[in-house]
Amino acid sequence: MYPFTYSRATDVADAVRDKAGHDGSAYIGGGTNLIDLMKMNVEQPAHLTNVAKLPLSKIEDLPDGGLRLGATATNSDTAWNEQVKQRYPLLNQAILAGASPQLRNAATNGGNLMQRTRCYYFYDIATPCNKREPGSGCSAIGGYNRIHAILGASEACIATHPSDMCVALAALAPTVRVSGPNGERTIAFEDFHRLPGEQPEFDNTLAEGELITSLDLPEKGFAKHFAYLKLRDRHSYAFALVSVAVGLEMDGDTITEARLALGGVAHKPWRDKSAEEMLKGQPATAETFGRVAAHVVANGVGQGSNDFKIELARRAIVRALKQAAEGQQEAGDVYLGGQ
Repeated sequence: MYPFTYSRATDVADAVRDKAGHDGSAYIGGGTNLIDLMKMNVEQPAHLTNVAKLPLSKIEDLPDGGLRLGATATNSDTAWNEQVKQRYPLLNQAILAGASPQLRNAATNGGNLMQRTRCYYFYDIATPCNKREPGSGCSAIGGYNRIHAILGASEACIATHPSDMCVALAALAPTVRVSGPNGERTIAFEDFHRLPGEQPEFDNTLAEGELITSLDLPEKGFAKHFAYLKLRDRHSYAFALVSVAVGLEMDGDTITEARLALGGVAHKPWRDKSAEEMLKGQPATAETFGRVAAHVVANGVGQGSNDFKIELARRAIVRALKQAAEGQQEAGDVYLGGQ
């Protein structure tokens, strides 16, 4: 690694000031992604502002019936919080499907949103990568791209977002609260992460110096009919090849409201609102689920090594919808075996 300066912020305003006062600076919480990137010289911040001890770790009720998740609360504390377990079990299952217990004990909620997209070539500084060096090219296109995107990709980048937690959040649709040099603002979760377009170097829509302070979940948590299905190469400590988060409201066997989000398939957590509309008012049958799944992957584009993901995603959507409709409560996790 290379030399850098470091300071520990005492409150949000102090953190924002400290970062603004140092060129080439970055916030650090649990450091579970940033430190890896620094070790590999992918990220080279000249200064780190530690925000892990800011008073943003509470998980508390909101006046509108929702739940506020503090940005510095760890993934473990969030997953095992009784309110999260009872009211937002989809989020509980998604978090517990990610990483390892040791990493979940260190990783923060805000940091989870800030993870960089995954790509072999992004992490290898000896290869061209538009995320690291805009305009240098995308080595994954035409290279080995088994883990890469099938939806929403561009000619500049086909990397995928790695988070499990964020797939569940995409389905639950919280609000992201941030604070920065220009004050506080809120961002709808669906607008927080970006597709690559012609600027894949930007993973999210945060302005310079902005810090995530909380995630505000809405009241509805789909606690009865939900599913999180993760398909990966090994049982633990592996990113999803495809993951599916589903939340349903049911009236008997009829779906009255639906949420559907995918992970491992795009540069951001992929929520398909058109598929959700297709599910409304429909019977919870294999025919309905198959039609919706085919719609979701209709525009999927493989790059060679990842062509299998299109069919894998279709089948995963059908399975997750079935689990949610039946009210199955067990975590869905399928081991595919490496290739």
